[in-house]
Amino acid sequence: MFDRAILHLDLDAFFASVEQLKNSSLKNKPLIIGGSSRRGVVASCSYEARRFGIHSAMPMKVALHRCPDAIILKGDMEEYSKHSKIITEIIEEESPLFEKASIDEFYVDMTGMDKHIGCWKWSNELREKVIKESGLPISIGLSVNKLVSKVSTGQAKPNGAKMIESGNEKAFLAPLSTRKLPGLGRTTYQKLSFMGVRTIKVLAKIPPQLLQREFGKHGTSLWRKANGIDNSPVVPFHDQKSMSTERTFHVDTIDVRWLNDRLIDMTTRLAFELRNQQKLTSCITVKIRYSDFNTYTQQRKIAYTANDKSLLFHVKELFKKLYERRQLVRLIGVRFSGLVHGNYQINLFEDTVEESQLLKEMDHIRKRFGAKAIRKATSF
Repeated sequence: MFDRAILHLDLDAFFASVEQLKNSSLKNKPLIIGGSSRRGVVASCSYEARRFGIHSAMPMKVALHRCPDAIILKGDMEEYSKHSKIITEIIEEESPLFEKASIDEFYVDMTGMDKHIGCWKWSNELREKVIKESGLPISIGLSVNKLVSKVSTGQAKPNGAKMIESGNEKAFLAPLSTRKLPGLGRTTYQKLSFMGVRTIKVLAKIPPQLLQREFGKHGTSLWRKANGIDNSPVVPFHDQKSMSTERTFHVDTIDVRWLNDRLIDMTTRLAFELRNQQKLTSCITVKIRYSDFNTYTQQRKIAYTANDKSLLFHVKELFKKLYERRQLVRLIGVRFSGLVHGNYQINLFEDTVEESQLLKEMDHIRKRFGAKAIRKATSF
């Protein structure tokens, strides 16, 4: 019996699996979802493509070099969101408490359920129901916390199930590569490898003080992860419908360039918040209030995205339609709605490698030093 019982569910190669479900002729073939140009990025790929060493976030040019016969599809975020919603509803109907971590990943807190029904038996029954009702493959991992259950799911893939019983967390993690630890990035992995630390067992034995000296506050987190310690709760799922920001000016203005600069700043901050919450938007609204307090809005449906460039294009277009040049503006606002869960870094259907890398680095700076740490020059 577990002190806690946390189930992790992860849909296998989700985007590719949805495409194969829609079109059975794509099954058992190397399939890549991503940017259609050779400068694009792989968003997802089937397990048949992964055998060639292809993975998400890989430049499309490299992927095609490794597998010239791969089938490439642009991707359909609306279709993927629809299937994600189906699975969310199945889990919501069955689960006492669940968290939707992304478009294809879930946690369920089943602590105490062993008093009524075996957690492992219930977990497998839930997995079978998802497969039967959605037609999509899904892997699960069950353990005492979110960290170990997530790693165990990774070891169960594809389309498998794995349970790590209470007390066996360290033994399970020990032989695995440090890159299996969630949240351990490429730079940290390379630094650990340079130190001769390539397995979780070795990492777990390093004194936390030494890891703190080498990695700062992140060092303590590394030590806890390596030792299978994770007290983070399962956060109850609720569907946020929109996010918005608006600004009232001290002095009403007709300076169009200045207004555009404020819109750029507001939009990029909201876009960062989207990516930070692992969400995508499908609807943009721009709002203007004039000095006479008359308020007007323009709205546009768009393809699911969290990309600065795409969002800024639509915001500027909507502003042009709204603005009456002879009137003083008192307030402007931007709202993103039609939100869905989706990790932006694996949804780069049309971004180039350069654009996605720049966005990633800017977000890294914002997360470390605050949302205002880096901004587009025009917004100053």
